[in-house]
Amino acid sequence: MQPGRFLCAIAVTCSLSACAQTGLFATKDSPDTAPRSNFAQTGTAQSEVIQTLLERRSLLSPDSAFGEVAEAALAASARAAEAELISAKLRAEAASKNWLPTLGPSVSLTDLGDVVAGLLIEQVLFDNGRRKAEREFAAADVEVAAVNLSQDMNGRVETAVGLYVAALRGDEKAAYGERALRRMQEFRRIVQGRVDGGVSDHSDLNVVDSKISGIRTTTATARDDAATARAELQAMTGQEFKRAATHLGIATPPSQAQFLSVLKASAEANRTIAEAKAGRAGLLPQISAAGNATTDGSGAGLTLDMAQPLGLGTPAAMQALEASKEAAKRQVSEAEEAARRTYSRQMQQIASLQRQEAETAALVRRSRETYELFQKQFEAGQRPVMEVIQVYEELVRREQAYIDAKYEAVLIQLQLARDLGLLADGDKI
Repeated sequence: MQPGRFLCAIAVTCSLSACAQTGLFATKDSPDTAPRSNFAQTGTAQSEVIQTLLERRSLLSPDSAFGEVAEAALAASARAAEAELISAKLRAEAASKNWLPTLGPSVSLTDLGDVVAGLLIEQVLFDNGRRKAEREFAAADVEVAAVNLSQDMNGRVETAVGLYVAALRGDEKAAYGERALRRMQEFRRIVQGRVDGGVSDHSDLNVVDSKISGIRTTTATARDDAATARAELQAMTGQEFKRAATHLGIATPPSQAQFLSVLKASAEANRTIAEAKAGRAGLLPQISAAGNATTDGSGAGLTLDMAQPLGLGTPAAMQALEASKEAAKRQVSEAEEAARRTYSRQMQQIASLQRQEAETAALVRRSRETYELFQKQFEAGQRPVMEVIQVYEELVRREQAYIDAKYEAVLIQLQLARDLGLLADGDKI
């Protein structure tokens, strides 16, 4: 090989190696320049989907108990989806350089049995857009991985905060059950005295014991539910949290927020369309320029080749690829419809539970007033104790229903915020 040609080949090799170290997505950064978020983008090409994820803000107040639980859940995550996103970024980085010439060894055997070694440089001049489609596919693959990461992190926060809410509900129901048990025990003492005095039948005592047993079972169940949720939350985050939340509300999501499922469907559709474009281009011929430098000399020329040979089924294969594009677009429409239905259902559930909370609160007030009135009448000898016990039991049931409605509304709000990707700040994922 002539020295000039050999140096030229080395220069091309070095330039390709240098190009491989830079690109659209940064994979290694110094501590001073490392982005805080996996959604941070570098280079001129910016993804609108990833930028949308980066700009999302959590509906949980950072200085609240919910915000504390959410931060701990994110910090303790194994982040398997993060590794998938990094892998997708690296694939996109590799695909972004597919338009550059390729360099590889060339080894051939002559008629005389001699081995001729050299370097083969090939540059695609026209490929019907196949390499461009491959770059689009890799970029869309990054978007899909980014949405997956956002879904994973928001789902993790929803699970952690949901466990915290379940623990609070169990604590509150157990605490109220303990108070109800003490009051029912006092009623039992009164009934026991009436039975011992021959004023009441022993069946009245059995009725009171049955009511006490029911309240005791409900209280124990609530206590167990709280302990289970708290143990699971500690196993998830490695932390313990305070047992009382000062505020249970969640901020209202913005009206323009889009469901993560729709973003994912859109990114997957773009990926499918890019794959179809690349597949169609693979069925058509491409023109390349190739140069070969060997120990016996060098040569250059144009080549016309096809990734797949033409056949009678080629037209149908191309039609199938076009049909896959239409199917991808329809899947986005289906995802949008499903998101609208889910949003409407969740909003109706929230409104219903908030209405139930207000109604049960009003019922609790009326039941308490009725109980206090019956209690006074009993003390004045105008009411039998069994009627007072029945009214008090109704008050206990309504109090428990009020607690359930209050916390169920919070859980539905968490689900809606999770689906919208609004439980974790985009720059903290």
